[in-house]
Amino acid sequence: MTQSTFFGSITALITPFKNGEIDEKAFQEFVAWQIHEGTNGLVPCGTTGEAPTLSDMEYDLLFRSCLEIAKGKVPVMAGCGSNATAHAVHLTQMAQKAGADAALHVVPYYNKPSQEGLYQHFKAIHDSSDLPIFIYNIPGRSIVNMTPETMARLSHLPRIVGTKDATGNLQRPLKVRQLCGADFVQLSGNDDIALAFLAQGGAGNISVVSNIAPALCAKMQAAWRAGDIAAAQKINDQLMPLIEVLFVETSPSPVKYAASLLGKGRNELRLPMVPVTKANEKQIKDAMVASILDMVDDAA
Repeated sequence: MTQSTFFGSITALITPFKNGEIDEKAFQEFVAWQIHEGTNGLVPCGTTGEAPTLSDMEYDLLFRSCLEIAKGKVPVMAGCGSNATAHAVHLTQMAQKAGADAALHVVPYYNKPSQEGLYQHFKAIHDSSDLPIFIYNIPGRSIVNMTPETMARLSHLPRIVGTKDATGNLQRPLKVRQLCGADFVQLSGNDDIALAFLAQGGAGNISVVSNIAPALCAKMQAAWRAGDIAAAQKINDQLMPLIEVLFVETSPSPVKYAASLLGKGRNELRLPMVPVTKANEKQIKDAMVASILDMVDDAA
């Protein structure tokens, strides 16, 4: 895998459900729509896809269903994270067998491992397969924050190739680049600072909002790569109201509702996640009615 494999707007895919089961038809139609709209890459089975509620059989189904549509069109980074190292290894091997291009692994949550524990966890995953590995650092959900020094140590392993950074700290990508080198692929995990992250050396964004506005998210990233900063800033300004309402409650509840308004699956989640409140439904719907059609027209 080269540095250019994962870049731009990469969608952290929702998982459509129907009466408690995965709606594979809706999922594959959603993947095809994302590709048609210009999305640069896909992440099935991430937090946005309600991965903590999925069985191993469902992981395998989603990996294979996504790859059936996406293979040869856009790269697929399979979400394989677990706070149990053996389970993370198992999911990574499953993703490799399915044909994924890389695996995304969250820093182990709840266990609160030490920095040495983090290193050994990711090294065990690395040694278990041939897939390139991205480190997903999100201390807001996992509590533990991988230090840039630990990340640098891991970057010396040949298949630890990048990170999804959801720290919200814009100083961090500079430090990581200094310690891990320019070839270490840094992707933002925060839609609200996706553009600013590029200015700090990032290669793209693993996005929740691109579930709803894939073309705009991809065009913003492309404008930056083309050096058209003014165009990127304009699209970023247009996206911001949508970004704000899609995080009015814990994700993916808002984005699931927004997708249902677009006819992209039902507003159905698995416990402990529940649909957004009626008051927040109105906020989301109002923001989409007021701005998303205008945004699409402006970016066309």
